[in-house]
Amino acid sequence: MANRAPVRIDVVSDVVCPWCFIGKRRLERALKARGDADVSLSWRAFQLNPEMPRGGMPREAYLAAKFGSNANAGRLYGTIAETGAAEGIAFAFDRIRRTPNTLMAHRLIRYAARNGGAGPLVEALFLAYFTDGRDLGDRDTLADIAAAQGLDGQAVAQHLDSGAGEPEVLAEDRAARRLGINAVPCFIVDGGYALSGAQEPEFFFPLFDLARNAATAPEGA
Repeated sequence: MANRAPVRIDVVSDVVCPWCFIGKRRLERALKARGDADVSLSWRAFQLNPEMPRGGMPREAYLAAKFGSNANAGRLYGTIAETGAAEGIAFAFDRIRRTPNTLMAHRLIRYAARNGGAGPLVEALFLAYFTDGRDLGDRDTLADIAAAQGLDGQAVAQHLDSGAGEPEVLAEDRAARRLGINAVPCFIVDGGYALSGAQEPEFFFPLFDLARNAATAPEGA
């Protein structure tokens, strides 16, 4: 019998999206519950704030522009913090001083995917931003985070300085929007089944089953 191809899951997300972090943890719980290690996971770029200046902006100014006031933002983030706590995430929104442009962070994720795997780096980026308040729009910060995950920090810095990967990231973002994705996270299973939002683990199970059934169905069935 031929070897079964792994289920491919494309995760469309942004590293400054708290629901994307929650969705990542819930996907991991779903995979663990199914005991399914035969999965190919890829991280796809989406910029939550595509018009963000390259240098980012002060957090207070961002919250005022997006939510009208810090009080409104505080109520929303209080709910997110409660939800995150159930997934083992200690959100510390008060530590965030700048909201970054995430183009460079997405370029780093692509670089990591080509150099050993992006999964641990994505987790580290989420933690750096949401629990430590680090600026993910800063090249040196990104290089430091990458080095802590075993990548060559100097090579990462050179890569980020070069602009390499930027057209690919922007194209990936445009492709997601053309597919009708206008909010993240979005999980695409085997290119044909999609789940939008940070859903509970059990919502992933029907997609896993559809993908497995399609992979094992006889041709022409």
